[in-house]
Amino acid sequence: MNLNLDQSLGERYDNNSQKIRVMSESWTEKNIFCPNCGNKIKNLENNKKVSDFLCEKCFENYEQKASQKKFRGKVVSSEYKTTITRLVSLDKPNFFFMHYVINAYSVNDFFVVPKYFFVPEIIEKRKALSKTARRAGWIGSNILFSKIPSSGKIYYIENGEEISKKEILEKWQKTSFLKEEKKPERKGWILDIMNCIDALGKKEFSLQDLYTFEKELSIIHPENRNIKPKIRQQLQRLRDENYVEFSGNGNYKLS
Repeated sequence: MNLNLDQSLGERYDNNSQKIRVMSESWTEKNIFCPNCGNKIKNLENNKKVSDFLCEKCFENYEQKASQKKFRGKVVSSEYKTTITRLVSLDKPNFFFMHYVINAYSVNDFFVVPKYFFVPEIIEKRKALSKTARRAGWIGSNILFSKIPSSGKIYYIENGEEISKKEILEKWQKTSFLKEEKKPERKGWILDIMNCIDALGKKEFSLQDLYTFEKELSIIHPENRNIKPKIRQQLQRLRDENYVEFSGNGNYKLS
């Protein structure tokens, strides 16, 4: 895979953001396949699109964001109400994220986040702009990448290294069960437990390890007075979906 962006595509534009948009979208159309079915994706026309790319085989759609900075921690997004409205809509897209090196005009990281990981809880409301600002009262938002489980960030390119197509397709399917979860509260619990497993930083862990997050989870879910049974319930769900394996005696490992 050629990681270089085609700089000639940006020569007709004066605005740097327009240059990057054209170069990055062209690169994606040439190099990236649909992670759901493996088919080629098509770049949609600017004046007709509600997203940036479409798979014409399985009809999954994708929006792309490109940045000189790595996507981690907090990343500035668009207007808060618009963002939240889109995240709860039925036609929200999956998201591609491209981190490029501007000096070399090359792709350093490229990953996809399936739409079912984009829930309102990962969006932070920013302070309204001051009365003296040009857009006084405007309220922006941040994407909290720290709240997206590692399994929800599926890399094609990581630190300049290409990931195999087989691995990408397998990782996509591993969490596809979340697509069927329609209740926000239930999905929120599953994602929280996934994040707790990530925080442990190890492939094999115990139920007791996850119990250490009881206080943290009780703050996130103040309405629930039975945190430990809820942890066990979510682990059973993740086991049934082959996200984790039960090793016996209260021990688990990531599949």
